[in-house]
Amino acid sequence: MSQAIGNTALAYARVWHHVDASERVLGKLAERIAIVLMGKHKPIYDPSADCGDYVVVTNAKNIKVTGKKAQQLVYRHHTMFPGGLKEIQYKDMMRRKPDEIIRQAVSGMLPKNKLRERRLERLRIFADDDMGVFKHNILKRWEDGTLPARTNSN
Repeated sequence: MSQAIGNTALAYARVWHHVDASERVLGKLAERIAIVLMGKHKPIYDPSADCGDYVVVTNAKNIKVTGKKAQQLVYRHHTMFPGGLKEIQYKDMMRRKPDEIIRQAVSGMLPKNKLRERRLERLRIFADDDMGVFKHNILKRWEDGTLPARTNSN
């Protein structure tokens, strides 16, 4: 009598990743963070299952953008009142809320479905180097902004 054993709880266990955003390009970093939040780096990835990991980003105020985006990038939101469209320049947003820049970039790279908000809840962003109590949870660190290569131990 053979039985198929499904994915265990260990396969779905969430790992905490630490990313230092100093001198990193916003788009490339947001893409890699979105991959980890979705769980695409795991062999058990399923688009309908939420199997991603936690990501802690530090030094968000030191993020870089390429080209003329620092002068041209505008963040918009609406207050839902008539005439309530608000526009914030990139340099003003960097001064006020640098964590929101990374959060919006990652949000734009996640699939637009019901899992999006749950995945964004696992993203913790800090403007400076201090991450508080989350430093005790970190298991993996990205030195160059990429995920560590898989090792085959045969």
